[in-house]
Amino acid sequence: MDDKRPGTNSTAFPEGLKQIQAGLLDVGYVDAGPPDGPAVVLLHGWPYDIHSFVDVVPLLTSAGRRVIVPHLRGYGTTRILSADTVRNGQPAAMALDIIALMDALGIEQATLAGFDWGGRTADVIAALWPERCRGLVAVSGYLIASQDSGKAPLAPAVERSWWYQYYFATERGREGYRKNLPEFARLIWRTTSPRWDFDDATFERSAASLNNPDHVDIVIHNYRWRLGTAGETQYDDIERRLADKPKIAVPTITMEGDANGAPHLEPNTYRNQFTGRYEHRTITGGIGHNLPQQAPQDFAQAVLDV
Repeated sequence: MDDKRPGTNSTAFPEGLKQIQAGLLDVGYVDAGPPDGPAVVLLHGWPYDIHSFVDVVPLLTSAGRRVIVPHLRGYGTTRILSADTVRNGQPAAMALDIIALMDALGIEQATLAGFDWGGRTADVIAALWPERCRGLVAVSGYLIASQDSGKAPLAPAVERSWWYQYYFATERGREGYRKNLPEFARLIWRTTSPRWDFDDATFERSAASLNNPDHVDIVIHNYRWRLGTAGETQYDDIERRLADKPKIAVPTITMEGDANGAPHLEPNTYRNQFTGRYEHRTITGGIGHNLPQQAPQDFAQAVLDV
């Protein structure tokens, strides 16, 4: 796909997008707020983009924070630099992307906050590289898992909610996602945040970021990795450490919406994975999976409080 495709390079952030080479990627990102302020890195999920934080960023910058919001690999203007690099979506690779971005920006330590893929990425960094994480805000809590844990069958009702994971395990699923990308994304938005009355403009602004040449391959790889059918050996050591479910000792606030339609655990099931200062907040009022965009004030306050 061409980088000039309509919407790919547009953003509702007044600061606009910057680009920087970091690790395996040329990363598209927002950099807002005072350059010398305490750094915050906000990480989005699938199938969303940086606009999940469009109303969070000004709340943080007005409090003196420097806020970095990157497009994850496979989204927006972020590009994998080499044609030979596997379009990998596994957790270890995505965590290393963010470490590389922080290095490229000269950020030694930051508060990490995210949801879905972004929450998992923040969890991994907080667990394995705590020296890089001043504090953690994680929607849906502790999301670190392994391929072995992914082999365990779940209750039928829970398995049913993961229908797209099994769909993506097939070549029909890959082609179906590629051919029906906007419709697929809209369906996920509606089912995971069933009480969020988003308008077409809000959806289309983020859906444009899925028009990335690597998006489909990375999404398929991510979900196939969870089922144990994809991965790269270069990340095996990191994944082995994650398979032991390492504790997270950095100050943490976990969050959940009261109307999250995506598969998620109850907070009491992951409480003991956090050994440092810890608090859980459930946000009411029909808040679904995309919590930062639906409840930006609550999300921003957690980032400031942690």
